[in-house]
Amino acid sequence: MDPVIVAGAGPVGLTLALALARLEVPVILLDEAAGGEESRLARTVVLRPDTAALLERLGCRVTARTRPWTGWRTLRRRQLVRQLPLVPGSLFGGEHGTGGGRHDGLTEAMDSPGGDGPEDESAPAPTPSPLHLPQHELTRALRGSLAAIGDEDLVRIVPGTRLDSLEQDDHGVGVRTRGAQATWWRGSYLVGCDGPRSTVRKLLGVRFPGRTAVERHAVAALRAELPWPGEAVLHRSPPWRSIDAEVTARPLPHGLWRIDWLLPPGRDLVTPDALMVRVRDTLAGWCEEPEPPYELLDTGVYTVHHRLALRWRVGRAFLAGDAAHLLGALGTQGFEEGLRDVDNLAWKLSLAWHHGSSEALLDSYQAERRGAVGARLRTTDQALPLVRASGGWRAVRRTVRPGGARGHDALLTDGHLGRGPLGAPPVYDRSPLTPAAPPEGSITVGTAPGAPVADVPVTAPDGSVVRLRERLGRELLAVLVAPGTGVWDRRHWMRAGLMPRLAAAVAALPLPTQLLVAEAYPGAPAHTVLLVRPDGHLAAALSGVRPSALYAYADAVRGGNAARGVPEEASARR
Repeated sequence: MDPVIVAGAGPVGLTLALALARLEVPVILLDEAAGGEESRLARTVVLRPDTAALLERLGCRVTARTRPWTGWRTLRRRQLVRQLPLVPGSLFGGEHGTGGGRHDGLTEAMDSPGGDGPEDESAPAPTPSPLHLPQHELTRALRGSLAAIGDEDLVRIVPGTRLDSLEQDDHGVGVRTRGAQATWWRGSYLVGCDGPRSTVRKLLGVRFPGRTAVERHAVAALRAELPWPGEAVLHRSPPWRSIDAEVTARPLPHGLWRIDWLLPPGRDLVTPDALMVRVRDTLAGWCEEPEPPYELLDTGVYTVHHRLALRWRVGRAFLAGDAAHLLGALGTQGFEEGLRDVDNLAWKLSLAWHHGSSEALLDSYQAERRGAVGARLRTTDQALPLVRASGGWRAVRRTVRPGGARGHDALLTDGHLGRGPLGAPPVYDRSPLTPAAPPEGSITVGTAPGAPVADVPVTAPDGSVVRLRERLGRELLAVLVAPGTGVWDRRHWMRAGLMPRLAAAVAALPLPTQLLVAEAYPGAPAHTVLLVRPDGHLAAALSGVRPSALYAYADAVRGGNAARGVPEEASARR
């Protein structure tokens, strides 16, 4: 079978190529550049626990290139209004792995209590810290991971090529490139990861509607000693005339900081002199020194657009990353959504490449990911008029109910930290890869169906104890919750208790499935069986060993006849 063609060698395209290679799917990566990426310290990426864990699982060791933030604080004028300690994150740490139900997060944030002093952040679970690093460092790490594979038959990177035309048939995709290695390439599938001006999207005739210039920010990367080493800071309405409504400082490794200033609406140019005034006044205000020492390393201005492609799949061609969506206001991260596109699409393409697949499985990529990003965009657009209300915070206090200003702070914090409606990992609770009717024995646990699972310790088939996230990516996981397994003789654990019956049920499933055992799982009683998708989202929770129900869920995950909205006769016709 022909390789998968990935157009675009930015971080999303590189991650997809690496994910497919790890799944033993050959890839042709078309790189428009000559290779590498310009070193820009002011151009950074933020990785929340789920996306950082994806990269680590693929062998890209990003944690070694950065350090977690120790805390998050929000200031308004001269007052501290929020201080939140952060801890190093795991895959779906904190709230992400134990909840996951759909809720109106915007309303929740608006209903948070008011007050003038710092908020009480005593939460039952600690908040995991994001990872923050320059984008060029991530790109180099991804390229290094691809190079380490060392198999050109599995990964072929073609530099200096730009896609010029494409055509499809029932068996594959053909693309013509121009540039240093102009030629005709044949692939089984094509994925456009070629950015906001995507050539793949244009050749497919897919519209890309949305909003232009939702926000603008001035950015600087500098070395300085700020009063909050290791903490990220959001400062609303700072009391300095040269500074506009909001400024954010986020630490980078080696004593560096990225500082963002929200610019007023309009297209006025930000001159170097005006940017230097912002830098000096901000540092002087924070450090309470007339001229605090600093070293300015890089600057820039970036504009946030909100757009969503109308289609993410056209036949054997797909869109991912900025080619499919643009977002970034109120602390949301379009880059991270691109990585989540990869996590969702890679295992589905692998299943299709190795075993064939139904149209329902491939269609589910658009249904799940476009639905999740669309919901994020709607939430952001609903919050923008409130959080960015003209007239500043006094106007906001007059136009919303009491506590609204504090709720806006909470929304912004959630957006930056990967929590709540603006930042939490998606929940595919309306996925087409679920049975039309829940089979008998389905139960409710601490993770909602379609939500990311909690990263609990599990016993693997070889008797070793690992984290659940370490087993994601390649196949389905069947996890038996069995308290007391820590005292089992691991040489004989496959013959203990329910294991023989469960092992037989798992062996009969229509997809490769790995059997694991957990001492406990949030909200799950003993003898619960969890079925987990390769991307770490919960497919099912069942009471005990139920072979027919397990088969129904596994068949739905592969887009089989039991999947929602796929009538048996229609599936047979395909």
